[in-house]
Amino acid sequence: MREITADEARAVCRGDDLGCVHTNDLAPLETIIGQDRAVKALEFGLDIQAEGFNIFVAGLPGTGKHTAVKGFLEEVARGKPVPPDWCYVHNFRDPYRPRALKLPAGMGAELARDMQDLVKTARREIPRAFASEEYARKREELMAAFDTRKNELLGRLHTQARAAGFVIQGAPGGIFIIPVIGDKPVKDEDFAKLPPEERTAILRRREALEEEVARTFRELHNLEQEAAGVLRRLESEIAAFAVGHLFVHLMEKYGSLPEVRSYLEAVQQDMLQNINLFRGEGRGGEGTAMPPWVRETPFRKYEVNVLVDNSELQGAPVIAELNPTYGDLFGKIEKEAQFGTLVTDFSMIRSGSLHRANGGYIVIPVEDLLVNLFAWDGLKRALRDKEITIEEPGERLGITASKSLRPEPIPLQVKVILLGEPLYYYYLYLFDPDFRELFKVKAEFGTRMDRSPENLRKYAAFFTTLCQKENLLHLDASAVAKLVEYGSRLAEDQKKLSTRFAEIADVVREACHYARQEGADYTTAEHVKRAIEARFYRSNLIQERIQEMFAREMLLLDVTGAKVGQVNGLSVLSLGDLDFGKPSRITASVAAGKDGVLDIEREARLGGRIHTKGVLILSGYVAEKYARDMPLSLSARLVFEQSYEGVEGDSASCAELFALLSALAGVPVKQNLAVTGSVNQKGEVQPVGGINEKIEGFFDVCRLKGLTGDQGVVIPAANAENLMLREDVVQAIRDGMFHVYLINDVDEGIELLTGMPAGERGPDGSFPEGTFNARVVARLVELGEKLREAAAEHEEAPPSGAEQGEDDNGAADET
Repeated sequence: MREITADEARAVCRGDDLGCVHTNDLAPLETIIGQDRAVKALEFGLDIQAEGFNIFVAGLPGTGKHTAVKGFLEEVARGKPVPPDWCYVHNFRDPYRPRALKLPAGMGAELARDMQDLVKTARREIPRAFASEEYARKREELMAAFDTRKNELLGRLHTQARAAGFVIQGAPGGIFIIPVIGDKPVKDEDFAKLPPEERTAILRRREALEEEVARTFRELHNLEQEAAGVLRRLESEIAAFAVGHLFVHLMEKYGSLPEVRSYLEAVQQDMLQNINLFRGEGRGGEGTAMPPWVRETPFRKYEVNVLVDNSELQGAPVIAELNPTYGDLFGKIEKEAQFGTLVTDFSMIRSGSLHRANGGYIVIPVEDLLVNLFAWDGLKRALRDKEITIEEPGERLGITASKSLRPEPIPLQVKVILLGEPLYYYYLYLFDPDFRELFKVKAEFGTRMDRSPENLRKYAAFFTTLCQKENLLHLDASAVAKLVEYGSRLAEDQKKLSTRFAEIADVVREACHYARQEGADYTTAEHVKRAIEARFYRSNLIQERIQEMFAREMLLLDVTGAKVGQVNGLSVLSLGDLDFGKPSRITASVAAGKDGVLDIEREARLGGRIHTKGVLILSGYVAEKYARDMPLSLSARLVFEQSYEGVEGDSASCAELFALLSALAGVPVKQNLAVTGSVNQKGEVQPVGGINEKIEGFFDVCRLKGLTGDQGVVIPAANAENLMLREDVVQAIRDGMFHVYLINDVDEGIELLTGMPAGERGPDGSFPEGTFNARVVARLVELGEKLREAAAEHEEAPPSGAEQGEDDNGAADET
């Protein structure tokens, strides 16, 4: 057992250790600090190109993993090639399945502009070409030739009809073949008066003529078809002449891209097949009022929907998707209302973040990914299939009945980096077999790093980067030193620094605010100290209320004197944004019995499992230490007095053991000392967490009730390097008004708390007379004898009838 000095209570950082006077003397930080393991894992995961080596970055919130990973990726991505552009275009063979085109970076937008210019030029030049005199002359020549052939066929038919004694007349209802007698057409009533032989002869001639009429009209129909075909060829020639040079230019420009060349050929063929669309025919008569979008809709199929444009990208893309819904990840197909109906086409396909990250890196928070419907399953499927499929979410459930687009899938080559707490990694690894195959690299961000001279300089460089990035006042060496001490406080270790950079950066921002209020040129240690105190003050309302209750003795705690079976224990209350210490009175009562050590907190269902384990260990220690050769006849009760909330952890097991032993030995325990630490069955005192908050909590109560100079705290020796106490506590230790004692085992604590020697077991197995342990053994023997005497008396005295009846009634009632 020893007492620590003021210098041991807090690892003070000197400004000389930082290598700078102000943070603007240092170069900005260019690497991730304090995360060598994570950096090596990231480098490996980003470098390896094998399938399934995506990365899960695990770390607690506030460690700066998102900012660090994004900066690291951007640095790596600069040296990577720029991925290609992706476009969706109309599929002239199957409009419901748009085609995906891959072009070199920047050429997607060029193709879209070229197609716009092509359609604009075609809509201007094609009507002009058809309005030319040359087209009119050629058309008239062609039509005149066909009219001549048509007239020849009709003239021949009329000649044959006259020779057969008929005349052919046309009418809206069709063609009529009328017999002629004496150059006069015969009416129906006159025809009926003719002799039967003459009528029969006329009908036979008419049948023969009808065959000739049918043949002639077949020839006329073929002639019209031929004329229409020749006219179409003429129109195609005219249109091709008007815009053909444009396609030649595009074919030369995109000739090295077979898919684009095939698309341009399909566009040219469709334009020539739909010349009337460009001539303005069939889209409403002259003077017809039409909305502009109706006039433009037929030309949409010639547009190019640039899904991913990497024209301004330098290196590979780095995308951080903070809202990973299914649509935001994989893209969506939008719809618009036309005449009360929702319609869509390829031009309304929108990209997702996976499209934009294709060929590079995408960072996704795993918690948000898991809570969004279909997002996690969709990502796994995309990584397995190595392609991005855009589809309606309803199709995944099979509930979409309407026909929609099925765009051609786009090949996927991306490195996915998931960010999340370690718990998500463990759950996914255990319960999702696909996760192990798709995310084979784990990069874990720790919350602490060594407090080495090199890391101190990197810490200062981090503040340099922060100040430059957010235009904050730079810090002087004293402010950096104070932040280093704050970092060790967060890490709860004199030899470590916290990597919870989000919280530390907030302190810098607040300190800069106070410095600017004072008109200072630099942020100093006083500003940092003020920021830390202000952050604590904004959250410690409950702590102040508890302190007030101690001052008004609503919460009972003795900080002077000595009492049997009563020890001041230390605990930590956590409010989320604030942890603070709260001392508690722990009492023990003992009696003869066979119940052993009973934890009242557990019986009241206020004790957690770890706390219950710690209490059970006490029974093991007592049996090992004092009852090796005899049965343990003990019925003891342990309780946290005035405890109205759950108790968890084993850090109070030392204090509970001292209270129990004090009650057994009948030796009072000093109330000016508080105790924390866990204990094992061999009596060794083990380190605990929250050591600084616990010490400060008891110090605050002692200061409220009045410091006497002999008050202090007993802690495990292994916690010595975890001390980063407040400066007022350190000053009290330096002035001799408060003390912190280190112990290694239970016997050292007994001697410190009682002032009585603990006593070591001699060769005969007994403890020396007058020692604390000897009194405990004597009391246990006494309790055992009383228990045996009570048992013997119970056996010798047979129960009376009345008593038996009472027992029976009692048993019946109890049952």
